[in-house]
Amino acid sequence: MAKGILGRKLGMTQIFDANGVLIPVTVVDVADNVVLQQKTVETDGYVATQVGFETKRDKLSNKPEQGHVKKANTAPKRFIREFRFNEELVNELVSMPVGESLKTDLFQVGEIIDVTGTSKGKGFEGTIKRHNFSRGLESHGSRYHRAVGSMGAMKGKLKGKKLPGQMGHETVTIQNLVVAGVDLENQLLLISGSVPGPNKGLVIVKTAVKNTK
Repeated sequence: MAKGILGRKLGMTQIFDANGVLIPVTVVDVADNVVLQQKTVETDGYVATQVGFETKRDKLSNKPEQGHVKKANTAPKRFIREFRFNEELVNELVSMPVGESLKTDLFQVGEIIDVTGTSKGKGFEGTIKRHNFSRGLESHGSRYHRAVGSMGAMKGKLKGKKLPGQMGHETVTIQNLVVAGVDLENQLLLISGSVPGPNKGLVIVKTAVKNTK
């Protein structure tokens, strides 16, 4: 079953598995996830589950937003995302009615997942830091230290050219991570390894699409 949940990255720690092996994990807070809408082929042309995460004040939402979440009998949400389902999984949507809270028991220990987040922004950076270019000679009179250097015959074709520019702050997905632990009491997911983004950043955890394990 294709499934997904939203959360906040809290940081990294480490745990021991059943064999006593130390595993670095990222802690993700997934509390306050609510199903806001179930989209179907008949009404919307495709199948998807719309999930809202993190309650915000009514003052920060307009009337259409308030009316939308009222159908789910919940408060306005700061983040809203959709998780697409295959058509053959339509019957499984019944298990997640509108207004139901999604919790960490949606995933099990050992399950393979993909995690999407927004990478840390580094600002405007040169080619050495941004693209791992080599620097020039540091000797006296070199006059070439951290410059871009020859860019070849471009004739205006800059698309894809490795140049200085904005580094980071882009959507990144890390595939085939493993759920190392599930904390039902505190609504925390422990994910093996690191995930994109800074602490307190929004992350999307969903079923792996290229699971080969």
